[in-house]
Amino acid sequence: MSDPNDKTGKTTHFGNETVPESDKAGRVQGVFTSVASKYDIMNDVMSAGIHRVWKDAMMDWLAPRPGQRLLDVAGGTGDIAFRFLKRAGQGHATVLDLTESMLIEGRKRAEAERMADSLDWVVGDAMALPFPDNTFDTYTISFGIRNVTRPQDALNEAFRVLRPGGRLMVLEFSQIPNDLLQKAYDLYSFNVIPRMGQVIAGDRDSYQYLVESIRKFPDQETFLGMVRTAGFGNAKYRNLSLGIAALHSGWKI
Repeated sequence: MSDPNDKTGKTTHFGNETVPESDKAGRVQGVFTSVASKYDIMNDVMSAGIHRVWKDAMMDWLAPRPGQRLLDVAGGTGDIAFRFLKRAGQGHATVLDLTESMLIEGRKRAEAERMADSLDWVVGDAMALPFPDNTFDTYTISFGIRNVTRPQDALNEAFRVLRPGGRLMVLEFSQIPNDLLQKAYDLYSFNVIPRMGQVIAGDRDSYQYLVESIRKFPDQETFLGMVRTAGFGNAKYRNLSLGIAALHSGWKI
């Protein structure tokens, strides 16, 4: 729903559609509410399981240590938080998501029961985090920041809630730096993934949006500039699977 008090006139993209900024969060919430129960299955099918390799690569670079406090934003079903806690051995993870049904699915997972004392589940907005300054050692967001209305605001909030010396890690779909390969990947994405969404999740439109949102997201260098604008030092990125996805890292120095 549109906010009747929003008189800014600012717009953003919802896939290939231009919408008022005040509409996007609600529409994204609708997408993930619709697909929550099939989200993990669809991730496996869409990526042939490679998303698990990417998330493991994220943990390899992050190198969690005992006693660290993680904030995983847009972390719905808990994939990153569970990996972090297993790697750290001892620590705490807060999973924040705009969509409560995603958090509910996360709590149902077996890992959630085994790690209950080390986990918090919070409904919240990446652009206005409900935490004090300098709270967390690590901030992660995996395949979520492209769905945020104003990604720069989310990065600014990440910087605020991290402790000095804390680290940001973003895993997101990106751009393949080879035009021919990018066209082949687009052909697969736009023609196959929405059909999978219809068959597996009974929802073609949500997966059509998710594919379109990938193409709207800034490329690796542009997003690296956004990380630096938020204040992060020693910022860099690594391409995964030729650039289909990328990891961006930065430190609150």
